[in-house]
Amino acid sequence: MVDSYVAPLVITCIWAFVGIICPFFARGPSKGVAQCCLMLTAATCWLFWLCCYMTQMNPLIGPRLTRNEIMIIAKEWGHEIKNVTESMH
Repeated sequence: MVDSYVAPLVITCIWAFVGIICPFFARGPSKGVAQCCLMLTAATCWLFWLCCYMTQMNPLIGPRLTRNEIMIIAKEWGHEIKNVTESMH
């Protein structure tokens, strides 16, 4: 499998290219505006991606499961919960 640092490294390299290298290719009378737009776009898109990526690493909100759903999952994964099953009957 892919290591956990590969995705952030690849995305960071892509946005670094857009924000650092691409502004050198800007041409025309509004070169400064185009460079500023490229750098700001790269920085804000990278930051937005990083926030979304990091929230998935440790989510604050998990799925809300009923007792029945938990019992089904436990049974399917081979970790049947016996104490709760007996007390439910």
